[in-house]
Amino acid sequence: MFGSLLFFHSLVRWVLFILMLVAVIIAWFGFRYSRPFTRSANALRHWTATSAHIQLMIGIVLYAKSPWVKLFQQSKFRAGNEAVFFGMIHISGMLVAIVLLTIGSAKAKREKTDTLKYRTMFRWFFAALILIMILIPWPFSPLSSRGLFRSY
Repeated sequence: MFGSLLFFHSLVRWVLFILMLVAVIIAWFGFRYSRPFTRSANALRHWTATSAHIQLMIGIVLYAKSPWVKLFQQSKFRAGNEAVFFGMIHISGMLVAIVLLTIGSAKAKREKTDTLKYRTMFRWFFAALILIMILIPWPFSPLSSRGLFRSY
């Protein structure tokens, strides 16, 4: 089960990453050039937040099952970089990123003008995207390197 969830978590990571990139770009152009907030922009806002919540739920289950997290919880002071990364840094940072994304989605939905919707979406989604990019275990990460796609 752990391997399947890890695979799905890796797959949803890329879906979410692409959705967030597209959402940030669309929001920036919408704000910068005062474009109307279309149904497709609203759907992108909604599905980006929904994908983030799905990713969060998978991540929480993985957190409960992870051998790295168990190692971190058993020996915080002797745990290596990966145990500290997955036991504390990754989970807490990603929770903050999802909160930022959720707040931004809710605020953008309630703004009165199209420009304010795009501006709000851009600011909150961009902040969440930067945090997520920092906390993904990239192959070049000094704390925990993983492949670009987990296949097991």
